[in-house]
Amino acid sequence: MKISYFPNRYVIVILTFICTCVCYIERVGFSIAYTAAADAAGINQSSKGMILSTFYYGYACSQVPGGWAAQKIGGRRVLLLSFVLWSLTCSFIPLDPNRVTILVIARLLVGVAQGFIFPSIHTVLAQWVPPHERSRSVSLTTSGMYFGAAVGTLLLPSLVTFRGPQSVFLTEAALGALWSLLWYKYASDPPRSDNPKATAAGFGDSLLPIEGNERRKAANGVYSIRTPKIPWKRIVLSSPIWAIVINNFTFHYGLYVLMNWLPTYFELGLQHSLQEMGSSKMIPYLNMFIFSNIGGVIADHLITQRILSVTITRKLLNTVGFIVASFALMALPLFTSADGVVFCSSVALGFLALGRAGFAVNHMDVAPRYAGIIMGVSNTAGTLAGIVGVDLTGRLLEAGKAAQLDLTNPDSWRAVFFIPGSLCILSSLVFLLLSTGERIFD
Repeated sequence: MKISYFPNRYVIVILTFICTCVCYIERVGFSIAYTAAADAAGINQSSKGMILSTFYYGYACSQVPGGWAAQKIGGRRVLLLSFVLWSLTCSFIPLDPNRVTILVIARLLVGVAQGFIFPSIHTVLAQWVPPHERSRSVSLTTSGMYFGAAVGTLLLPSLVTFRGPQSVFLTEAALGALWSLLWYKYASDPPRSDNPKATAAGFGDSLLPIEGNERRKAANGVYSIRTPKIPWKRIVLSSPIWAIVINNFTFHYGLYVLMNWLPTYFELGLQHSLQEMGSSKMIPYLNMFIFSNIGGVIADHLITQRILSVTITRKLLNTVGFIVASFALMALPLFTSADGVVFCSSVALGFLALGRAGFAVNHMDVAPRYAGIIMGVSNTAGTLAGIVGVDLTGRLLEAGKAAQLDLTNPDSWRAVFFIPGSLCILSSLVFLLLSTGERIFD
């Protein structure tokens, strides 16, 4: 990246990368810590699925309000507040699987707090990052999710073994507090869009005003302030927005099912301990980190070198990513060894991450001014995927046990992985038909 008038945008991108990294350490950490505690307490699979999915109910409720709040009072402030809230909640959660009510309330609170994070990040990036850097900046930021998941998957099982499940929560709270201090010290609001140096640096009118207000120059030369209205009706009725929403749902369905149930699949379906797997258990998420950034670099190269249009670039990467991931997901239960499952899940998650250079950056293509709002809408769909997918998986496994199916046999898990595989094919077709890379909102 070429350093220009606003070098601080690189600090912003790096901090948002660390932000998503810490968030996913928390999510993976809860799954690992709770699974260990629940198994020790003899909690059944359906109850585990209910607790694991509770986070996503709170997360779904705050996505659109998060985008609205980021638009009105600034993504930087909302991001800091949400991080402080979930970190404090983690500090005081007692991890006792038998105290279901407390766990449900705590996970709802963490979900609500984290629901503000990604709409705020997209608002901040839409303010700071010029169009020719968006793909790789968004890819780097979101790749923090996978890097965090890889680090959490590698280190946290050992922490549970030696220090107990509760230590995971305290570690996550400490990481959240540390990031909050860094963000408070180093993050800042961008210059206003009427700053001539901002325009010269490539921001132009894609830069959102700090407080969500616009300065308009009247005929008499006097500036007036007005608050822009959010075009909710146009957003809801827009086919390209629906293409983003549907693909966000599918991406997160596959991601959340694997993130929350792959540890159980290793332990139960393959009779293989996560602790015995060493560093290999982090490979699927590390692959996501690598492929996400590869997708961003490829997309920006194709666009800036005018090899392909923005529309074709988004459709190409989205289609390749989702189609390859669909085959890998469907093939996963055919592998009966831990190494085979690691390979297959790595391919699936890696190519899903590659597809983010299609649908996930498309918010900023079609509506840079409302990127946070649209991210809130599409991420609500992604969160619903977590609610549906994680809970449905638990119910499918419990139904299999009731039907006398042996869950230690990988064949009994076919439906769990066939569903996200099928969704990937359908979603890629929707994106091919409905999406665009052109700006459709002023």
